[in-house]
Amino acid sequence: MAKQSELSVELIACSSFHPPADIAWQRPAEATDAEALIEFAGRACYETFHKPNPRTATNAAYLRHILEVGHTALFEHATATVYIRGLSRSATHELMRHRHFSFSQLSQRFVHTEEAEVVVPDLIAQDPELRQIFLHAVDDVRFVYEDLLQGLEERMSDEPNALLRKKQARQAARAILPNATESRVVVSGNFRAWRHFIGMRASEHADLEIRQLALECLSLLKQQAPVVFDDFEVSKLADGTWMATSPYVTD
Repeated sequence: MAKQSELSVELIACSSFHPPADIAWQRPAEATDAEALIEFAGRACYETFHKPNPRTATNAAYLRHILEVGHTALFEHATATVYIRGLSRSATHELMRHRHFSFSQLSQRFVHTEEAEVVVPDLIAQDPELRQIFLHAVDDVRFVYEDLLQGLEERMSDEPNALLRKKQARQAARAILPNATESRVVVSGNFRAWRHFIGMRASEHADLEIRQLALECLSLLKQQAPVVFDDFEVSKLADGTWMATSPYVTD
Protein backbone atom coordinates (compact mmCIF):
# COMPACT_ATOMS: atom_id res chain seq x y z
CA MET A 1 0.00 0.00 0.00
CA ALA A 2 1.24 3.46 -0.88
CA LYS A 3 2.43 5.59 2.01
CA GLN A 4 0.78 8.93 2.74
CA SER A 5 3.25 11.81 3.15
CA GLU A 6 2.86 14.73 5.52
CA LEU A 7 3.97 18.27 4.76
CA SER A 8 7.26 19.32 6.34
CA VAL A 9 8.76 22.81 5.92
CA GLU A 10 12.10 23.72 7.49
CA LEU A 11 13.97 27.01 7.36
CA ILE A 12 17.57 26.11 6.47
CA ALA A 13 19.07 29.53 5.72
CA CYS A 14 18.34 33.22 6.29
CA SER A 15 20.24 36.47 5.77
CA SER A 16 22.87 37.51 8.27
CA PHE A 17 23.98 41.12 8.60
CA HIS A 18 27.36 42.68 9.37
CA PRO A 19 27.24 46.50 9.19
CA PRO A 20 30.35 48.31 7.91
CA ALA A 21 32.75 49.07 10.75
CA ASP A 22 33.40 52.63 9.57
CA ILE A 23 29.75 53.71 9.67
CA ALA A 24 28.68 54.90 13.09
CA TRP A 25 25.19 53.47 12.92
CA GLN A 26 23.86 51.73 15.96
CA ARG A 27 22.20 48.53 14.92
CA PRO A 28 18.70 48.23 16.46
CA ALA A 29 18.98 45.83 19.36
CA GLU A 30 15.43 44.55 18.90
CA ALA A 31 15.81 43.79 15.19
CA THR A 32 16.76 40.46 13.66
CA ASP A 33 19.60 40.31 11.13
CA ALA A 34 17.16 40.39 8.23
CA GLU A 35 15.26 43.37 9.64
CA ALA A 36 18.44 45.32 10.41
CA LEU A 37 19.72 44.65 6.89
CA ILE A 38 16.54 46.06 5.32
CA GLU A 39 16.73 49.22 7.43
CA PHE A 40 20.42 49.69 6.66
CA ALA A 41 19.74 49.35 2.93
CA GLY A 42 17.02 51.99 3.12
CA ARG A 43 19.10 54.43 5.14
CA ALA A 44 22.03 53.93 2.76
CA CYS A 45 19.93 55.50 -0.02
CA TYR A 46 19.91 58.87 1.76
CA GLU A 47 22.70 58.35 4.30
CA THR A 48 20.35 59.05 7.18
CA PHE A 49 22.37 56.93 9.57
CA HIS A 50 22.97 59.85 11.96
CA LYS A 51 19.74 61.84 11.55
CA PRO A 52 16.76 59.53 11.45
CA ASN A 53 13.24 60.92 11.19
CA PRO A 54 11.73 60.69 14.70
CA ARG A 55 8.65 58.98 13.24
CA THR A 56 10.76 56.17 11.78
CA ALA A 57 13.63 56.10 14.25
CA THR A 58 12.93 52.56 15.44
CA ASN A 59 13.42 49.57 13.21
CA ALA A 60 9.79 48.51 13.53
CA ALA A 61 8.52 51.98 12.58
CA TYR A 62 10.94 52.13 9.65
CA LEU A 63 9.85 48.78 8.24
CA ARG A 64 6.16 49.56 8.67
CA HIS A 65 6.70 52.83 6.84
CA ILE A 66 8.23 50.88 3.96
CA LEU A 67 5.06 48.80 3.76
CA GLU A 68 2.80 51.84 3.96
CA VAL A 69 4.51 53.71 1.14
CA GLY A 70 5.09 50.60 -0.96
CA HIS A 71 8.90 50.80 -1.19
CA THR A 72 9.12 47.03 -0.79
CA ALA A 73 12.10 46.72 -3.14
CA LEU A 74 14.13 47.11 0.07
CA PHE A 75 12.79 43.72 1.19
CA GLU A 76 14.69 42.11 -1.68
CA HIS A 77 17.96 42.44 0.28
CA ALA A 78 16.88 39.85 2.87
CA THR A 79 16.51 36.23 1.79
CA ALA A 80 15.33 32.94 3.22
CA THR A 81 15.68 29.31 2.10
CA VAL A 82 13.32 26.51 3.07
CA TYR A 83 13.43 22.74 2.52
CA ILE A 84 10.00 21.34 1.73
CA ARG A 85 9.05 17.66 1.95
CA GLY A 86 5.67 15.99 1.60
CA LEU A 87 4.48 18.24 -1.22
CA SER A 88 2.79 16.74 -4.28
CA ARG A 89 4.20 17.16 -7.77
CA SER A 90 0.98 18.97 -8.57
CA ALA A 91 1.67 21.57 -5.87
CA THR A 92 5.34 21.95 -6.84
CA HIS A 93 4.21 22.83 -10.37
CA GLU A 94 2.08 25.63 -8.87
CA LEU A 95 4.93 26.70 -6.62
CA MET A 96 7.31 27.05 -9.56
CA ARG A 97 5.05 29.58 -11.21
CA HIS A 98 6.56 32.00 -8.68
CA ARG A 99 9.51 32.69 -10.93
CA HIS A 100 11.34 35.03 -8.53
CA PHE A 101 12.19 32.04 -6.36
CA SER A 102 15.11 29.67 -6.96
CA PHE A 103 14.36 25.94 -6.89
CA SER A 104 16.25 22.64 -6.54
CA GLN A 105 13.81 19.74 -6.80
CA LEU A 106 14.10 16.00 -6.25
CA SER A 107 14.90 14.24 -9.55
CA GLN A 108 12.60 11.44 -10.63
CA ARG A 109 15.22 10.42 -13.21
CA PHE A 110 17.95 9.67 -10.66
CA VAL A 111 16.05 8.83 -7.46
CA HIS A 112 14.04 5.63 -7.36
CA THR A 113 12.04 5.05 -4.18
CA GLU A 114 11.07 1.46 -3.42
CA GLU A 115 7.93 2.61 -1.57
CA ALA A 116 5.38 4.85 -3.24
CA GLU A 117 4.79 8.04 -1.25
CA VAL A 118 1.89 10.28 -2.15
CA VAL A 119 0.08 13.34 -0.86
CA VAL A 120 -3.60 12.57 -0.36
CA PRO A 121 -5.85 15.64 -0.78
CA ASP A 122 -7.62 16.50 2.47
CA LEU A 123 -11.11 16.09 1.03
CA ILE A 124 -10.23 12.51 0.08
CA ALA A 125 -8.24 11.77 3.25
CA GLN A 126 -11.24 12.71 5.42
CA ASP A 127 -13.30 9.85 3.97
CA PRO A 128 -11.84 6.38 4.77
CA GLU A 129 -13.53 4.73 1.80
CA LEU A 130 -12.37 7.37 -0.69
CA ARG A 131 -8.88 7.31 0.82
CA GLN A 132 -8.67 3.55 0.22
CA ILE A 133 -9.84 3.95 -3.38
CA PHE A 134 -7.20 6.64 -3.89
CA LEU A 135 -4.35 4.60 -2.39
CA HIS A 136 -5.32 1.46 -4.28
CA ALA A 137 -5.26 3.45 -7.53
CA VAL A 138 -1.79 4.73 -6.66
CA ASP A 139 -0.66 1.16 -6.01
CA ASP A 140 -2.00 0.05 -9.40
CA VAL A 141 -0.08 2.84 -11.13
CA ARG A 142 3.05 1.93 -9.19
CA PHE A 143 2.84 -1.68 -10.39
CA VAL A 144 2.60 -0.45 -13.98
CA TYR A 145 5.52 1.92 -13.38
CA GLU A 146 7.69 -0.95 -12.12
CA ASP A 147 6.69 -3.12 -15.09
CA LEU A 148 7.59 -0.29 -17.47
CA LEU A 149 10.95 0.18 -15.78
CA GLN A 150 11.77 -3.50 -16.04
CA GLY A 151 10.68 -3.69 -19.66
CA LEU A 152 12.59 -0.57 -20.66
CA GLU A 153 15.78 -1.72 -18.98
CA GLU A 154 15.52 -5.09 -20.71
CA ARG A 155 14.97 -3.35 -24.03
CA MET A 156 18.12 -1.29 -23.48
CA SER A 157 20.20 -4.17 -22.14
CA ASP A 158 22.84 -3.59 -24.81
CA GLU A 159 23.61 -0.17 -23.28
CA PRO A 160 26.85 -0.74 -21.27
CA ASN A 161 26.39 2.33 -19.06
CA ALA A 162 24.11 1.12 -16.24
CA LEU A 163 23.47 4.63 -14.91
CA LEU A 164 22.43 5.90 -18.33
CA ARG A 165 20.22 2.86 -18.85
CA LYS A 166 18.40 3.43 -15.55
CA LYS A 167 18.07 7.18 -16.12
CA GLN A 168 16.54 6.74 -19.57
CA ALA A 169 14.17 4.08 -18.30
CA ARG A 170 13.00 6.24 -15.39
CA GLN A 171 12.55 9.37 -17.48
CA ALA A 172 10.22 7.44 -19.78
CA ALA A 173 8.34 5.46 -17.11
CA ARG A 174 7.77 8.46 -14.80
CA ALA A 175 5.23 9.84 -17.27
CA ILE A 176 2.65 7.50 -15.75
CA LEU A 177 3.20 8.60 -12.13
CA PRO A 178 0.30 10.58 -10.60
CA ASN A 179 0.28 14.27 -9.71
CA ALA A 180 -0.04 13.14 -6.09
CA THR A 181 3.51 11.72 -6.07
CA GLU A 182 5.43 13.20 -3.15
CA SER A 183 8.31 15.53 -3.98
CA ARG A 184 10.97 17.49 -2.10
CA VAL A 185 12.32 20.86 -3.02
CA VAL A 186 14.69 23.55 -1.73
CA VAL A 187 13.28 27.05 -2.30
CA SER A 188 15.18 30.34 -1.92
CA GLY A 189 13.73 33.79 -2.28
CA ASN A 190 13.99 37.35 -1.07
CA PHE A 191 11.44 38.68 1.40
CA ARG A 192 9.55 40.60 -1.28
CA ALA A 193 9.07 37.37 -3.23
CA TRP A 194 8.05 35.51 -0.08
CA ARG A 195 5.49 38.19 0.76
CA HIS A 196 4.02 37.93 -2.73
CA PHE A 197 3.89 34.13 -2.52
CA ILE A 198 2.15 34.21 0.85
CA GLY A 199 -0.25 36.93 -0.27
CA MET A 200 -1.28 34.92 -3.33
CA ARG A 201 -1.20 31.39 -1.91
CA ALA A 202 -2.43 31.86 1.68
CA SER A 203 -5.62 33.30 0.24
CA GLU A 204 -8.92 31.46 0.69
CA HIS A 205 -9.06 31.18 -3.11
CA ALA A 206 -5.81 29.17 -3.33
CA ASP A 207 -5.63 25.39 -3.58
CA LEU A 208 -5.66 23.93 -0.07
CA GLU A 209 -2.31 22.12 -0.31
CA ILE A 210 -0.33 25.15 -1.42
CA ARG A 211 -2.27 27.32 1.02
CA GLN A 212 -1.06 25.09 3.85
CA LEU A 213 2.47 25.46 2.51
CA ALA A 214 2.14 29.25 2.41
CA LEU A 215 0.90 29.32 6.01
CA GLU A 216 3.82 27.15 7.16
CA CYS A 217 6.26 29.47 5.41
CA LEU A 218 4.58 32.51 6.97
CA SER A 219 4.98 31.00 10.44
CA LEU A 220 8.71 30.38 9.88
CA LEU A 221 9.38 33.79 8.35
CA LYS A 222 7.60 35.61 11.15
CA GLN A 223 10.26 34.23 13.48
CA GLN A 224 13.03 35.64 11.28
CA ALA A 225 11.47 39.04 10.58
CA PRO A 226 8.37 39.62 12.73
CA VAL A 227 7.78 43.18 11.56
CA VAL A 228 8.14 42.35 7.86
CA PHE A 229 5.44 39.68 8.05
CA ASP A 230 3.22 40.64 10.99
CA ASP A 231 0.74 42.50 8.76
CA PHE A 232 -0.55 39.09 7.63
CA GLU A 233 -3.59 38.15 9.69
CA VAL A 234 -4.33 34.43 9.99
CA SER A 235 -7.98 33.46 10.32
CA LYS A 236 -10.14 30.35 10.24
CA LEU A 237 -12.66 29.79 7.47
CA ALA A 238 -16.12 28.29 7.80
CA ASP A 239 -14.90 24.95 6.43
CA GLY A 240 -12.31 24.67 9.21
CA THR A 241 -9.29 25.52 7.06
CA TRP A 242 -7.04 28.56 7.57
CA MET A 243 -6.02 31.54 5.46
CA ALA A 244 -3.89 34.69 5.79
CA THR A 245 -4.45 38.15 4.37
CA SER A 246 -2.63 41.49 4.42
CA PRO A 247 -3.77 45.00 3.48
CA TYR A 248 -0.40 45.57 1.77
CA VAL A 249 -0.37 42.66 -0.67
CA THR A 250 -0.40 43.61 -4.35
CA ASP A 251 -0.40 41.53 -7.53
